[in-house]
Amino acid sequence: MWKFLLPIGAFIALVVIFAMGLSPNRDIRAIPSPLIGKSAPIFTLPDVLNPDKSVGNASLAGQVYVFNVWATWCVGCREEHETMMEISRQKVVPIIGLDWKDELDKAQTWLSQLGNPYTAAAFDAQGRTAIDWGVYGAPETFLIDKKGRVVFKHIAPMTMDAWNKEFLPRIAAARKEAT
Repeated sequence: MWKFLLPIGAFIALVVIFAMGLSPNRDIRAIPSPLIGKSAPIFTLPDVLNPDKSVGNASLAGQVYVFNVWATWCVGCREEHETMMEISRQKVVPIIGLDWKDELDKAQTWLSQLGNPYTAAAFDAQGRTAIDWGVYGAPETFLIDKKGRVVFKHIAPMTMDAWNKEFLPRIAAARKEAT
């Protein structure tokens, strides 16, 4: 009898797993980050606009900030650039950029021609820092709280809707949180 029930039970379990995965309520862009709730990786890299200068996030200890991964070869990054410029003009939080696996001269031209939304832009030529952050692809945008923990990760070009609905409430909550 068990040899008949076991395959039926396994089949039912697979049906349930597939049904959960195909749920219309599931956000297919939601890729969980193992960093949520954990300390943001510390980095120090050359500055895109001044490679003799270093950019890092250790100096942001005690501040809420946004960390945006971008590249000149990234179509979505071009799509989100004006939105990042608008967010920068709001001066809500510092925005640190990470230029990922790019060419320095192209990144410098990009920022000089399209505008620079970043408080600082780090150059990650080899992509090692992006790996530490668990980056799947550009653009990705992280929110870091005052304790240096990753609070939220947005995968896709940033939109004002995402900024207003996903980031601003979390920024307000992170600012209220006891240090």
